[in-house]
Amino acid sequence: MAFTAFMLECAALYFQHVMKLQPCVMCIYERVALLGIIAAGLIGAIAPRNRVIRWVAIITWIYAAWRGLELSWEHTMLQLYPSPFASCDFFVNFPDWLPLQEWVPAVFEASGDCAERQWAFLSLDMPQWLIGIFAAYMLVGIVVAISQFFPSKK
Repeated sequence: MAFTAFMLECAALYFQHVMKLQPCVMCIYERVALLGIIAAGLIGAIAPRNRVIRWVAIITWIYAAWRGLELSWEHTMLQLYPSPFASCDFFVNFPDWLPLQEWVPAVFEASGDCAERQWAFLSLDMPQWLIGIFAAYMLVGIVVAISQFFPSKK
């Protein structure tokens, strides 16, 4: 799970720095949701047999997938139904204690427009693909959470 999210982060950086696509604020927030999936995978890998750590990882996983799904849905709606009354922020808004856009601007600084469609594959734009990706992460996370109540017999 963490590896697939890491590869998606690498793809996002490829789109930004090699293909010169400008990420918007929603794109940056979707990247942070992917980082949440990576963090969940790493937390779970620390001690997979420890019930507390395992549940923290699963809850982080499902929450990050839910937020990513929510963000990519909102981003898709901004692209499909552009309106002067509905737009994303001009600048990313991270907490003062975690100014990622200042610490790593090459990754977390937004310069694009959320309503602009810059890339498509098989007639789906990037946020539309992310809806499916985050939905899959969430579905698998829910299945893993449910499976915790049915321990395997050894």
